[in-house]
Amino acid sequence: MAGGHGSEGDVYHPQDAVKSGITAALTYGGVGLFASSIQSALQRQPVGSMAAFTRFGGNIGTFALVGGVFAFSKTASANLRQKEDSYNTAIGGFLGGSLLGMRSMRMPRILGYGAGVSIILSAFDYTGNSLSGWGKNPTVDDYERKEVLRKNRRRPLEETIAEIGEIRGIQPPGYEERRRQRLKEKYGVEINPVCADPNQAASS
Repeated sequence: MAGGHGSEGDVYHPQDAVKSGITAALTYGGVGLFASSIQSALQRQPVGSMAAFTRFGGNIGTFALVGGVFAFSKTASANLRQKEDSYNTAIGGFLGGSLLGMRSMRMPRILGYGAGVSIILSAFDYTGNSLSGWGKNPTVDDYERKEVLRKNRRRPLEETIAEIGEIRGIQPPGYEERRRQRLKEKYGVEINPVCADPNQAASS
């Protein structure tokens, strides 16, 4: 299931939501620790070696909590719905984003943060987890993929001739017969064109 689009024929395999939440909490907690360390190092006054925990430790908890809630709710939603798609990401994004607005203790901000994060993450998941759109399917041969694109975009010869007409260099089947008929209708005589190719003329 690529890009969050689960087809109807795919069989969903339940996942451990608790394990997913704990793993994400530890991962994003590490990201929060890194951000707190950078923030502590950029202070102009000396703040001590433990300032990343004592003064800016809130970032660590926020990152860990938001990441853990997002991963847990996304996986739990997929298990309950028995389907892997962008709606699970939207649910997890809303719950995780709502935690970002909890500091203000204002319901409009909580709902706004939740809706904003939900829209951004679900849109990113819907487009294949890539800012440039859907990537190539590794199971499909590149030559076969290009052939499919050519067949989809290739126009029939009859349609091309109908638009531009029969001109020099474009001689579809039956061209000589139609040309003789046009010459006969225009000049009143039947003209047998002479082939300019000596090899073809000799064989005929």
